[in-house]
Amino acid sequence: MTKGQIESKISEAISKFEIEQMGRGPEKIRTIIFQDLIIIRLQGFLSPSERHLAETLEGIELIKKVRTALFEKSRDNLERAITSVIDVNVVSTHSDVSTQTGEKMIMIVVDRNIEELIK
Repeated sequence: MTKGQIESKISEAISKFEIEQMGRGPEKIRTIIFQDLIIIRLQGFLSPSERHLAETLEGIELIKKVRTALFEKSRDNLERAITSVIDVNVVSTHSDVSTQTGEKMIMIVVDRNIEELIK
């Protein structure tokens, strides 16, 4: 597979993960591979009620707490989604949510340089 094909397949796997584990998928998703780092940008992933809740500081904190807890609880499933696409071991996984833009970033560090694997 080419780098673009791997990035596309990872995007598909993460979108499916978001639907199954978080309750809804993003409006847009993009994956970028850079050496041993996989960066996934999800746009439009907040539900209408979460967007409304994000209008207050307490709501923002609640969304971040709940989304972080859900992500941590299903981290193994996310890592399996990655390894189903490409034969690597996940070293670490990081995620953050912006209630202001409705974006979520997922950063995954793997055990080898993916770009070298696909050359």
